[in-house]
Amino acid sequence: MAVKGAAAGAGVLLVTANVGSLFDDPENLQKNWLREFYQVVHAHKPHFMALHCQEFGGKNYEASMSHVDKFVKELLSSDAMKDYNRARVYLDENYKSQEHFTALGSFYFLHESLKNIYQFDFKAKKYKKVTGKEIYSDTLESTPMLEKEKFPQDYFPECKWSRKGFIRTRWCITDCAFDLVNIHLFHDASNLIAWETSPSVYSGIRHKALGYVLDRIIDQRFEKVSYFVFGDFNFRLDAKAVVETLCAKATMQTVRAADTNEVVKLIFRESDNDRKVMLQLEKKLFDYFNQDVFRDNNGTALLEFDRELSVFKDRLYELDISFPPSYPYSEDSSQGKQYMNTRCPAWCDRILMSHSAKELILKSENDEKIVIYDHIGPNVCMGDHKPVFLSFRIAAGAGKPIANVHKCCVVQ
Repeated sequence: MAVKGAAAGAGVLLVTANVGSLFDDPENLQKNWLREFYQVVHAHKPHFMALHCQEFGGKNYEASMSHVDKFVKELLSSDAMKDYNRARVYLDENYKSQEHFTALGSFYFLHESLKNIYQFDFKAKKYKKVTGKEIYSDTLESTPMLEKEKFPQDYFPECKWSRKGFIRTRWCITDCAFDLVNIHLFHDASNLIAWETSPSVYSGIRHKALGYVLDRIIDQRFEKVSYFVFGDFNFRLDAKAVVETLCAKATMQTVRAADTNEVVKLIFRESDNDRKVMLQLEKKLFDYFNQDVFRDNNGTALLEFDRELSVFKDRLYELDISFPPSYPYSEDSSQGKQYMNTRCPAWCDRILMSHSAKELILKSENDEKIVIYDHIGPNVCMGDHKPVFLSFRIAAGAGKPIANVHKCCVVQ
């Protein structure tokens, strides 16, 4: 794979992928998923690539161990990746520890043409040159090249055993230092509860957890650098506002449980047209009669309801979204564009960055379109989440004006 020399800067590809489905049905899904992933790598030819996975190993990690090993081996030894002669893989395989297990997997690949790349040792507080291919798994807490935390149980008390947390690594390329954070935030446990308030109670939980991560990566322990936070944020559309818009002319029927009087279902019907059912809402059902609204023009009409990031606008930046909601797609391997009717489709999978990182990637000396933010496998079943990627170039020396980071990239 021909890659332009890194002297003019470094091509970077960041990918986030919730891959739980791949391990629940590996025979049908993994081959397609890898083919689509390799096509993106080939199209963008990055010098440095980061793949952040969530739900790595699927719902039952212990049962999926052999599939995990096969997937990792394929990524590291495939012909498509043969020019990436250095790699770091960090897999949280400590599935027996409720206190620590996050099911996160972070992969970093370095092209042979990239000469000077360093990774930060958080314990020694210095950079080390990256050579060879190394895999770290099981107990990542003792690995000095990363920071890993699982969110406290009281962040999401109704979930008995959450896997949500983050893993942070720090890199230095072409004298430019930045953090890469793999993150998985809390989901919506019930569509009915999410519909009750605007914003939803779940949105508040995610807000708290993301705020914790951002505070953690800019605290006083280490020098501040630009950062990219990418993973499954589980951001959802404002359910109350979406339903009120989609069903503006509908009448609502409430169905309650006979024994507890608890609301178990909401049915929205058209006022005329033979009272056609438009939407059925249950704890884990969001059955809207016309899925085209989520796909037409890449669902951009619904972006006004994507509001969870707005509270972080002073701390985080995101490029304009021009791809359809990334979740929840059908896990039927013959269906590439169909959404499941379990949740309202939403842009759960995102690549966010600090404002200094934004300046880093938008520094371009010509008008060539070098920054691309998109999804992978638009017509292929990739599991219930479509991976999302960001491709850009870091100009040589681009990071030097930022907090004197070039000084910290000298191996001590």
